[in-house]
This record gives sequence, structure tokens and C-alpha cells, in this order.
Amino acid sequence: MEKSSVIKASIIGACIILTAIILGNAFKNRNASQDSISVVGLGSKDFTSDAILFSGSFTSKAEDPKVAYASINSQQAIVKNFFKSKGFTDAEVTFSGVNFEKNFRTITTETSTGGYVKSEQVFDGYTASQTVSIAANKNEALMAKIEGVSDQTSELINSGVEFNPRALQYTYSDLPSLKKSLIESATQDANERARKIVNTANGDIGKLKTASMGVFQIKGKGADDEEDSYGGSNDIYNKEKTARITVRLSYELE
Repeated sequence: MEKSSVIKASIIGACIILTAIILGNAFKNRNASQDSISVVGLGSKDFTSDAILFSGSFTSKAEDPKVAYASINSQQAIVKNFFKSKGFTDAEVTFSGVNFEKNFRTITTETSTGGYVKSEQVFDGYTASQTVSIAANKNEALMAKIEGVSDQTSELINSGVEFNPRALQYTYSDLPSLKKSLIESATQDANERARKIVNTANGDIGKLKTASMGVFQIKGKGADDEEDSYGGSNDIYNKEKTARITVRLSYELE
């Protein structure tokens, strides 16, 4: 009986000791998580795009594909001469291959009372289309010439070409270097923020615990929308842009 009581007491004692260890570690870990600071740093830079792309298309419709193709070739010659007259060389102007599509129209048969009986697709000829593009990379003179001609393509209408220009696209040729410099800037900013906060409270930061990077954003300079887009953003329609990235750092406190 006494032996059984001793065993029970030993088990209870061991459980108490184990519980104390567990609670102690939990309390220690809780304090460890509290004895830290997490800050977000921002890296931002305004820059000017150094690459541009201009493109547009023209089409021709005919029942016979040969007629549509001949019309496209005729329009291509007019478009080519137009860009030559604006100072572009043949090497600077690129034409895509001719694309053909079959056209169909819907014919619906109605009853005398206005009820629908059936609808069917009827062949309605071919549409041939072609795209022309001009690009410049790290060539300010050519970029300026492309920007100038983009507003003059309406002149082609007078020559019988229904030209459909697309919006100019602006990009930057060295995004990797830009992104690297922004990460360095954001990291330094986060570190300085952490030190200022802790020094104000008469403390010191310790080792870096974690570091994470936010999404890379490129927006038009002066864009009203300051909120970051999920997954990042890459504006291609503004020549003047702003790139930004955030870095979150977590430090131990000493």
C-alpha cells in the first residue's frame, strides 16, 4: 500500500515537473516572439522608359482570297511609302505575315407571325489583315520620331488605307538592375526605421530574424492609385514611370 502510494506520488511529481518545463518553454517562446520588431521599408524610383513599340494594322475584305491578298499587298506598299516619307528606313519598319479569316453571317428564317424557325451561318467572304510595327531601344532620336508619326497615321485614310494604330508601348531595357537597386534601398530604409524606433525607446536591435519582399510595382509617374496590386504591376503605356518595392524585416531586440 505504501509502495503504491510512493509510485503514485512519483508519477504525480514527474507530471508536475514536465508541466512546468512545458509552460516555461511556452512562456519563453512567447516572450521571444514579443522581444522583436517588424518594420516595412520602401524603395522607390522615378525613371524614363528607354524602349518604345509602335504598331498598327490594316485589313481587306473580299469574297475571293486572291482579291483580298492583292488588296493587302497594295495597301502594304502605301503604308511602306508613308513611313518612308516620314524618314523611316525599310529596316526600321517591320511587316507581319498576312492573316486570313473566313467571315460568316447569320441568317434567321421567321414565320409569318414573327416566330423564329431556324438560324444558320452563311459564308460571307474573307478578311485579310497585316500588322506593321516600329521599335526603338536606347535610341532617343528614333523614339522621338516614332512618337511623332504615331499621331499622323490618319493621313493614310486619304490614300485608301483604313489604318488602326495601337497605343504606344513604353518599356525599360534593364529591369533586373533597377529591381536590385530598389531592393537594396528598401532594405536600408527598413533597417533605418527599425533603429530609429528602438533607439527612441532606448533599446538596441539584435540579429535579423526574417526578411521578406513585397511585389514589384511599375506604374505611371504620378499615378493616383497608390495601392499595390496583388501579384505586381507593369505599366507599359506611360513613358515616365515610377518603380517601387517593399521589404519587411524582423529583428530581435536586445
